[in-house]
Amino acid sequence: MFVNSNGYNLGIREDEIVVNDVDLPPWAKKPEDFVRINRMALESEFVSCQLHQWIDLIFGYKQRGPEAVRALNVFHYLTYEGSVNLDSITDPVLREIPDAYFIRDPHTFLLTKDFIKAMEAQIQNFGQTPSQLLIEPHPPRSSAMHLCFLPQSPLMFKDQMQQDVIMVLKFPSNSPVTHVAANTLPHLTIPAVVTVTCSRLFAVNRWHNTVGLRGAPGYSLDQAHHLPIEMDPLIANNSGVNKRQITDLVDQSIQINAHCFVVTADNRYILICGFWDKSFRVYSTETGKLTQIVFGHWDVVTCLARSESYIGGDCYIVSGSRDATLLLWYWSGRHHIIGDNPNSSDYPAPRAVLTGHDHEVVCVSVCAELGLVISGAKEGPCLVHTITGDLLRALEGTENCLYPRLISVSSEGHCIIYYERGRFSNFSINGKLLAQMEINDSTRAILLSSDGQNLVTGGDNGVVEVWQACDFKQLYIYPGCDAGIRAMDLSHDQRTLITGMASGSIVAFNIDFNRWHYEHQNRY
Repeated sequence: MFVNSNGYNLGIREDEIVVNDVDLPPWAKKPEDFVRINRMALESEFVSCQLHQWIDLIFGYKQRGPEAVRALNVFHYLTYEGSVNLDSITDPVLREIPDAYFIRDPHTFLLTKDFIKAMEAQIQNFGQTPSQLLIEPHPPRSSAMHLCFLPQSPLMFKDQMQQDVIMVLKFPSNSPVTHVAANTLPHLTIPAVVTVTCSRLFAVNRWHNTVGLRGAPGYSLDQAHHLPIEMDPLIANNSGVNKRQITDLVDQSIQINAHCFVVTADNRYILICGFWDKSFRVYSTETGKLTQIVFGHWDVVTCLARSESYIGGDCYIVSGSRDATLLLWYWSGRHHIIGDNPNSSDYPAPRAVLTGHDHEVVCVSVCAELGLVISGAKEGPCLVHTITGDLLRALEGTENCLYPRLISVSSEGHCIIYYERGRFSNFSINGKLLAQMEINDSTRAILLSSDGQNLVTGGDNGVVEVWQACDFKQLYIYPGCDAGIRAMDLSHDQRTLITGMASGSIVAFNIDFNRWHYEHQNRY
């Protein structure tokens, strides 16, 4: 809204300056800064604590009467609801009375045609006061500033007294952990961290809501001694590996990585791609058995992604292939299949076909809230499609950014892309390059915090780093691990980061994005 991107002729000002983009204040270098900093201010604790006073003035007891006078909150009488109803002045005689018949004395006041027009103009130009909804003071909102200092509070802005690393869990198999999915919500039948290794051995590691979460849903004191992640007993005892091993043959040329797997939000199914027959497949995590084979591509499926889930577990699944296309599918949380109809689960139809790439698709991200799919091929620009299949735009990186490998998109509309050789770019959803950086690590995993403000990266160096997403300012470096990082995910409360390691273990880190929140840094 601040940029005249279409080059419309908006006229010339009296001082002969051409009207074009909106002039921004000195503290905003670009329109995105202006919006971001305004949001930081308007969503701050200071504003939140004053909201009730604004409600009192606009909708509440200070809108009219003596309280409005005391609060200097009185407007032109025509702006108030009910003061005038223009639709009721329908008498054509009243509207057409000439000015000569205008009577004005201490006892008589007759509306003229011009006065009615003036009332209409007043309302059109200055608007009307909203309806008065409240006649008593609105209570103030509780403040995170106050709540965070309560004993045993699980809330934000609490000092980080805990150590960086919570635990390390080493699996008997030394195969690199190439996928981590932390579906840890307490209401799930099995809150768990699901891991998949390079040899396609998966584990359903139960999650305990413990560390730093007193008072949170699902917490109980008798769990306090537990570590947050408990190894899958079938893997730990080596007793049921047959229920955890995917034996179906993948194409020999496929490099197994985090993009080859998707775990459903309830932890009950794993979707895997890379099979020689150009399918991707659905397996039950309970039994390890194949439950569905999905065909649609003309070549090997190289990557999978899922959107956030709706109530009931429904979500979008996107598959990318060597045939340079992507297919958008619908996962039914009710029937636990790809497609809406359990009677036709053998041949589900994709919701959309996404075209435009010239090479094998290697990475993809889908956001149901925005209705967008962002994908990258082995070479060339990343593409933005709608979930109905329309190609919106290409995200053109700089001349060094030709080989995208990882994509993460936030519901705020920011897209982080990692390219080969340590190069990162941040694009707006309108295709504008907002920031870029280069690091000395071969990054294998990236993720954004739930609010889209922070980026977490990890790679072959074995170091987890936290960045400010908008400008790639480095916020924190965790202690280095003794193996490379292959995959990452965050617990539902954004307080634990779980990394999958090349050594065949997972590491759980304490993380609190509020440590780097500007209010926490500057005021508390």
